[in-house]
Amino acid sequence: MEFLHKAGSAVVNLIEAVYSLLWGDIVTLPLPGGGTLGLSILVLILVPAGIYFTVRTRFMPFRMFPEMIRVTVEKRNVSEEKAISGVQALIVSTATRVGMGNLVGVVAAISAGGAGAVFWMWAIALLGSSTAFAEATLAQLYKEKDPLYGGYRGGPAYYIHSFFITRRGSKRKKSVVAVLFALSGLLCWCGVSQVIGNSVSSAFDNAFGIPPLYSTIVLVILAAVIVLRKHATVKVLDIMVPVMAGLYLVITVYIILTNLGALPGVFHRIFAEAFGFRQVAAGGFGAVLMNGVKRGLFSNEAGSGSAPCAAAAADISHPAKEGLLQALGVFIDTLVICSCTAMIMLLTPEAMTAGLEGMDLLQTAMSYHLGEFGVIFTALILWLFSFSTFIGILFYARSNIAYLFGDSWTSQTAYKILALVMLFVGGLAAYTFVWDMGDVGVGLMTIFNMIALIPMAGEAVRSLKDYESCKKNL
Repeated sequence: MEFLHKAGSAVVNLIEAVYSLLWGDIVTLPLPGGGTLGLSILVLILVPAGIYFTVRTRFMPFRMFPEMIRVTVEKRNVSEEKAISGVQALIVSTATRVGMGNLVGVVAAISAGGAGAVFWMWAIALLGSSTAFAEATLAQLYKEKDPLYGGYRGGPAYYIHSFFITRRGSKRKKSVVAVLFALSGLLCWCGVSQVIGNSVSSAFDNAFGIPPLYSTIVLVILAAVIVLRKHATVKVLDIMVPVMAGLYLVITVYIILTNLGALPGVFHRIFAEAFGFRQVAAGGFGAVLMNGVKRGLFSNEAGSGSAPCAAAAADISHPAKEGLLQALGVFIDTLVICSCTAMIMLLTPEAMTAGLEGMDLLQTAMSYHLGEFGVIFTALILWLFSFSTFIGILFYARSNIAYLFGDSWTSQTAYKILALVMLFVGGLAAYTFVWDMGDVGVGLMTIFNMIALIPMAGEAVRSLKDYESCKKNL
């Protein structure tokens, strides 16, 4: 027993150390007014990468936004049996992007960095959409047939494999970097499953007084019915994602319309605090900037390699089309859903939310606008966001499990059961190291993904140019 205890402590210490390395500040820059700007490894990777992809695609998010909308609303054509459409792949990726980060994450960013953090979340979304385009397009270029589920599969593990193994003519069956990416993804999604269980049970306990055990049992049973069935995931998300996003948008629009007179002041506050001399002079500019940047990166997931696992499954007429759809997904996540949360927060009197954080802060803001219904709505929308995220990440896991273990129903089912166990455990208690495990997983995924994504960017750019030259015929 003592050996197991020491081994467990060593694992926890390792996860916490890697978390600090990935998300902690490794470079600190001095700012006027005595403040500092701390930069983590992931910020140093993702922000320059976003700028690089934006320039390489000739500012695609700005000049091709109308085309993103057109591709989204065009008639869906799926030629491969049991394959999903490009829009369905967008819905799956939106299900995981539009999660707790859009609620708790935005609240945390505003709490720590003020209203100005919202502007920097918007800026990161514009850069991240170019990164999302590149990784989704590559996922389409290197997808392969899926003999287990039908249709297609792929993602970073597959284009990383091609980069290190296929094009070099290596005789090795697996790429070390691709294996590490796939393992990091499975590690991340196990951690996220635990966080989802805890967030849902806590929200229902606060809103309805339902004991965590009962809400968790219901959550796990519903999740099991869906994820253990072969083709239920996409069908459920097709209905759930538009409904939950639509409900949240409608409620936000109602709150904005009932506080229309305060709206100019909110936007003035966002821009003033994003660039304001007061923040620089007070040494708080670093907090404003980095809270917006970090939360934006974490929320839209661009560059982490998650969404390409769904993008590869799409049966679509041109790889760049799916890239455009996934770029739009970043806009939906940050510029629409995250902005909804920001508006709800910033239209609430500061005196009411002073000293509060997390779900307490959001529920207080909702209660101010909507009364008791606001608290109930927050719990329900969190349940929808979290539940759709869980279903979505298990869709992502399919291709990574297949890359690691081959076409085996045993390995596919074993991972689903492990994730359901983590969901149940998380509903009963919060373990900080497991939360860190999810963050470590997504951090490692980002690093391994970028190792291949940046040098392969030219292929995504060529695909975009080809699409632009022949899109009238597609």
